[in-house]
Amino acid sequence: MAAEEVLQGADHYKSEIERLTRELSETTHEKIQAAEYGLVVLEEKLTLKQQYDELEAEYDGLKQELEQLKEDGNPLHQQCP
Repeated sequence: MAAEEVLQGADHYKSEIERLTRELSETTHEKIQAAEYGLVVLEEKLTLKQQYDELEAEYDGLKQELEQLKEDGNPLHQQCP
């Protein structure tokens, strides 16, 4: 009986190791997917930040141009009869 119990115990541990190995593999895969998703989100954030910076620079340029036109007395309106 003792040898049979040892074999059952060994089978139990082997099954447990296989189960834990599968769970570790699944968890690792999920973490890799999450990391890849995180990288995509960071890349998108960077792209949006660059677009925002470009739009902000364009806005600032147009705002300065408008201020300059106001200071100059808006010569476009002076040409109208």
